[in-house]
Amino acid sequence: MDSSILTDTQAFITKQRDALLQQRESIFSQQQELQQQLDAVNAMLAKFDVFEGKPTAPTSGGRTRRARNLPHGSKRDALLHVIRNNGGLSRGEILEKMGLKGDKAGEMSVSNALTALTKSQQVERRDGKYHLAV
Repeated sequence: MDSSILTDTQAFITKQRDALLQQRESIFSQQQELQQQLDAVNAMLAKFDVFEGKPTAPTSGGRTRRARNLPHGSKRDALLHVIRNNGGLSRGEILEKMGLKGDKAGEMSVSNALTALTKSQQVERRDGKYHLAV
């Protein structure tokens, strides 16, 4: 009888965890859609500023920085989401899936996040590809 209770409890926990993971992925997708909408609105506002002759934000050395609208760790969450949904991916494939190919700052951020996830044993590297740790 004890093993039946243990089995039922494990099944319940697994079911609840899966439901939370699905909810998390849904929220992450909504967050990405909202970020795209916000970026589009900001781009339009920037065009109005140029049209009206307003000064643009100063840049250092010709580089522009995006305002950080995401909470800490969201890059790691995004990486885990991409790796989870696509199985094993190389760094280049991850950058393509996230739309960061060619964005030096984005690429560096992904590299740093991959290193942190590997060190925290959430992700492991096998055959040149990143996989969720087992």
